[in-house]
Amino acid sequence: MTTIFDTLRGILRLILFICTVIIFLICAFSFHLITRDPDKRLKRFSSTACYFCGWLVTILNAEVKVTNPPTESEKYLLVSNHMGFLDILLLASTRSMVFVTSNEMRETPFLGLLCEMGGCIFVERRSRTKILDEMKGIVEVLKKGFRVVLYPEATSTNGEKVWPFKRTLMMAAAHAEVPIQPVVINYRKINGDDFNLKWRDHVCWYGDTPFAVAMWKTLTLRSVKAEIEFLEQIHSKPEDDRGLVADKAHALIAAKFIPVKGAKEAASASIEFETDPT
Repeated sequence: MTTIFDTLRGILRLILFICTVIIFLICAFSFHLITRDPDKRLKRFSSTACYFCGWLVTILNAEVKVTNPPTESEKYLLVSNHMGFLDILLLASTRSMVFVTSNEMRETPFLGLLCEMGGCIFVERRSRTKILDEMKGIVEVLKKGFRVVLYPEATSTNGEKVWPFKRTLMMAAAHAEVPIQPVVINYRKINGDDFNLKWRDHVCWYGDTPFAVAMWKTLTLRSVKAEIEFLEQIHSKPEDDRGLVADKAHALIAAKFIPVKGAKEAASASIEFETDPT
């Protein structure tokens, strides 16, 4: 139940959030105007996004523990589980990276602008015929020395499991001759409690939930503790079976993922209710 203190906290954070985003957009747009070289512009966009995501994480009173991080000089295609916009902020605050997102996001008012100014790469997930061309774009960015983040689940989830991975775009790492860096993101504590069904919708953005609703729930939280763990790197070749490569990355992440507590029990109870002959 939302209390008056939660509402006031949410309002204060919303004001701080908006102010921070406005300052970020001013900085990013200035770089857009004065930087002609697209590679230098992308570098400035990603580094600026990293800096301001750190601000936003602080505003949300979110604490993130990074385990087994590679050296700052290492370049890779990072693949991770994905539950909502909060884990993007957490990951983006750790180091400068280029995120891959969909053209659907690009077409979304305001969010599309934020993604563009944050240095995202846009791909057309709705068309299979264009997927190889989209992969070539990611390969080019990787070859230029950028760290690229790909969410192979292709959507944000409800925290119950790691969904199967889309395979083709992951092969960009092999063609760019860089490793795949699997990463698992876990929410450890939310308002002092374990990651459970009570708080699930405050950090997970999924289904038909409007962005504004999901964001407001996150803003009202007292605190969040999360962990970002870098796992064993995968070195692949262009001729490797893309299904096997994707399955290996998925297995590494799924083995370390801690699902929302109470989901299995709730599902079992629902099945028992539906099958109860009385």
